[in-house]
Amino acid sequence: MPKSMYPSRRDVLRLAAGTAAAALIPAAFAAASAQHMRNIPRTGEAIPAIGLGSWQTFDVGDAAGERSAQHEVLKLFAEQGGRVVDSSPMYGESESVIGDLAAELGITRKLFLATKVWTSGRESGIRQMEESFRRLRTEQMDLMQVHNLVDWKTHLVTLRDWKAKGRLRYIGITHYTEGAYDDLARVMASEDIDFVQFNYSIVSRAAERRLLPLAQERKIAVLVNKPFEKAGLFDKVRGKQLPVWARDIDCTSWAQFFLKFILGHPAVTCVIPATSKPRHLIDNMQAGHGRLPDAAARERMAQFVRQL
Repeated sequence: MPKSMYPSRRDVLRLAAGTAAAALIPAAFAAASAQHMRNIPRTGEAIPAIGLGSWQTFDVGDAAGERSAQHEVLKLFAEQGGRVVDSSPMYGESESVIGDLAAELGITRKLFLATKVWTSGRESGIRQMEESFRRLRTEQMDLMQVHNLVDWKTHLVTLRDWKAKGRLRYIGITHYTEGAYDDLARVMASEDIDFVQFNYSIVSRAAERRLLPLAQERKIAVLVNKPFEKAGLFDKVRGKQLPVWARDIDCTSWAQFFLKFILGHPAVTCVIPATSKPRHLIDNMQAGHGRLPDAAARERMAQFVRQL
């Protein structure tokens, strides 16, 4: 495809400023292949490789106009084939906002709803999870995770019971710092879980040493959080041009560059960048289309970023 047919990140963001959904999607991508799908190892169920996080971005009120951006983001996400939406009771009003907006849009059953239990004690965990069901407006949760391994031994007993009863489809554990990797690995190696969620990015690659190989070995699906290092990666590349060879992996923006690096690892099931901006949602979703980097290309990408 000629270079002129690829919109720049600026073009993507400019197009996204419009109100019509059609205007948000660059013409060059209209005929692109469907989003990459990844199989959940334990069942073979396919889910899209680009999901949607909600930390900070969906924690808004319910007054008129406060949820308009989130409404558009969730609408576009579903229209682009997105399914996996991740939240937590820790994220303020995010669960309620997602539940309300999904119901308004009529897409609740189309989404793969993932949330977490984030408290200590069996009864407290049960109360919190029941509230998450209510807030997300669902009778069956696709994925319940023990947030940051808080009282994980207690909660996994409940999660397994609820999964056996059909209230949960999958169960897992999460963390967001490299300091917790040893603890994550111990649970992954010893417990029967379906998913693990942790941080991983083009500049934070410690997960490659143990967690990602262990996930493959144990057939555990991987959700990746903090793919942009809390937007720190964009500070690093501000004013810098993408390398010309980024076109070899159908990459037209830095967001896609960072996300495609992650998706190039075969152990990654889904990456969940968080945003409340429709223009960023469109840009992120494009990373799930087109060619992905192989191992050699990923090393080249990481080296390029290190040298900036």
